[in-house]
Amino acid sequence: MKNIERKLHQIDAADQTVGRLATKIANLLRGKHKPEFVPHLDLGDIVSVKNISQLKFTGKKLDQKQYHHFSGYLGGLKSKKMSDIFAKNPGDILYRAVREMLPPTKLRVAQLKRLIIK
Repeated sequence: MKNIERKLHQIDAADQTVGRLATKIANLLRGKHKPEFVPHLDLGDIVSVKNISQLKFTGKKLDQKQYHHFSGYLGGLKSKKMSDIFAKNPGDILYRAVREMLPPTKLRVAQLKRLIIK
């Protein structure tokens, strides 16, 4: 499988919810839409996402959802609201969602490099 054909998928994120969009992107990055899909090979395509600032959030996620980061030290748990992250960098919300939908293997880094967020 030396000659892997990678197509470029361009997705418009305007008025789409984050979770459903992230699911589509994760499947394209893994290559699950291809008939020759096998879990241990990286056969996915390249995904380019535009209009990221027009994402739609359902419910009260922007106000209530928190992202946590733990440094490993006592008292090292840091939290940020989704609205703060979205205001600073809207693409980071989608990137985090797609990252968590991909399996935590060595292939995840290479798959995430093929995600282009504009």
